[in-house]
Amino acid sequence: MTPEVAYKYASKHAHEVIKGRWPEGEKIILNDPYFAYKYARDIIKGRWPEAEKNNMTNAFWAYEYARDVVKGRWSVGEAAIKLNPELAYQYALDVVKGRWSAGEAAIKTNPKIAYEYARDVIKGRWPEAEATIKGNPGMAYRYALDIIGGRWPEAEVIINRDPAFARWYAIDTRAIARRAKS
Repeated sequence: MTPEVAYKYASKHAHEVIKGRWPEGEKIILNDPYFAYKYARDIIKGRWPEAEKNNMTNAFWAYEYARDVVKGRWSVGEAAIKLNPELAYQYALDVVKGRWSAGEAAIKTNPKIAYEYARDVIKGRWPEAEATIKGNPGMAYRYALDIIGGRWPEAEVIINRDPAFARWYAIDTRAIARRAKS
């Protein structure tokens, strides 16, 4: 039996047959981040220190564990989470519930995630990430409208590289300017 199959069946046995903690099976379950997370969340209904060392190196399961099991910041898992732009953004949004400087270096490497972080977490301009954001016509367009609230001259050359975004940018920024004059 492969380790993957053993993890699955040990977890399934604890969930469906025993419907509670199964100390003998825990030695197997704790070796797989997915099954350890599910076991802590659904069976233990709280932290499982013996399994945490295995989950802290996997960014996805560290994020899930912090959000659903720890239900708050989990400093041990942050080292892995902060390296993944999308998970760092989600961690800031769902767990930290605000800016998370440790994850910002990774977040600002991805134009879409940087835009979403500015929109959902910072709720305003994020000058440190604008160079990345304006490198993508679609994200530059969204950032100009949603974050800046109008024209973004520094990004117009990039936005104009994509005919569709250039058209919508011209239409939308004119409409915003007209409303501002009213």
